[in-house]
Amino acid sequence: MFRKFAVFMVFILLAGCSDTVDEIGIVARVNGEPIYLSQLEFQHDQFQVETVGGYVPSVEKLKAEYGEILTELIVQELVVQELVNQDIGVTDHELLKAEEEVRTDYPEGAFDQMLVEEYIDLKTWRLQLRNHLAMRKFFHQVLRPQIKIDYLEAERYYRDRISDFYLPESLRILVVRGPSREIVGKAVEKFRAERDQVDLATAFGEVQTREVVLREERLSTIWKNALTGLKAGQASGVLTDRFGFEILVLLERSPAKVLEPAQAYPLVEKALLEIKLQDAFDAWFSSTVARASILVSSQLLPSDEPEQAEPEPLTDTVEPDMLQGDGAEPDPAGIEFGEEVAPPLDTSGDAPDDAPDEASENGDAPEKGDKG
Repeated sequence: MFRKFAVFMVFILLAGCSDTVDEIGIVARVNGEPIYLSQLEFQHDQFQVETVGGYVPSVEKLKAEYGEILTELIVQELVVQELVNQDIGVTDHELLKAEEEVRTDYPEGAFDQMLVEEYIDLKTWRLQLRNHLAMRKFFHQVLRPQIKIDYLEAERYYRDRISDFYLPESLRILVVRGPSREIVGKAVEKFRAERDQVDLATAFGEVQTREVVLREERLSTIWKNALTGLKAGQASGVLTDRFGFEILVLLERSPAKVLEPAQAYPLVEKALLEIKLQDAFDAWFSSTVARASILVSSQLLPSDEPEQAEPEPLTDTVEPDMLQGDGAEPDPAGIEFGEEVAPPLDTSGDAPDDAPDEASENGDAPEKGDKG
């Protein structure tokens, strides 16, 4: 998010037409602080992880990809410097704790083995982890305290977007699957008598159960026919497919409804928070980048432009939506806050968990992905 690429990249290109940053291993400097080629290559490798086959990009395509990633790195560096200026930079202890949390997702020794197999430099990985933590802290401790959500504002948002809080009719279903008709039938009989889903796997070792919530229009034809006419608590006949046998038990049929204001408030707060964080970031970014000294290596400028090109032709190479900080920035909508309107931020603890998901039938440390 935070699409400011057109203005930002023009500024970078104008500032970057300088030989002073053409140093070995350095691709940019932000207020004198270096961004290394190893960081750029590391992020680009992660960017290409899901590329299938022997894809070989053209030189211009590669420069465009590098330019997008470099801009993310520049934004991260600006954020890191902002935290340092406010004396709340990411500490070594915070970095170590985050790394330990990542390592716990791997068996002993597997994390280091993965780094070797994937040709990942641990120092570069830690640098990106620190940048990720900086972005989280920036949103939690710098931007979030600026946000106030008024109850009347939330009520107006809910009223103006009432259709967003409509839940269509849905079915809550228990799926009981097993290797034979007899076992599945007995398992369903036991469940209907005792209403204990967990006990089925113990009593019938070969039986698998799962509970799903689906909108009626999303049911397959077979399931829709099997559930037609059933009331809550009733079971379908035995269904057969190439994986075995299954019976559907209708647990609940929820009619279509619109969430009440109290039910919708967490979702409204989440939406308003995202909007206000976007505005707060835009204001900070515009002010900060206008004062910043940003130099970019001439090697990343378009090859068809002379090294000392005038500003006008440089702007022709900029596309409005090239930059998107999707890499390390956390989604501000993923910040969860208490039930109070605009509660004060607790800056003493860890970052809050994710906010409630969007309205659905289910109602529902860096991840591994943060290694990049």
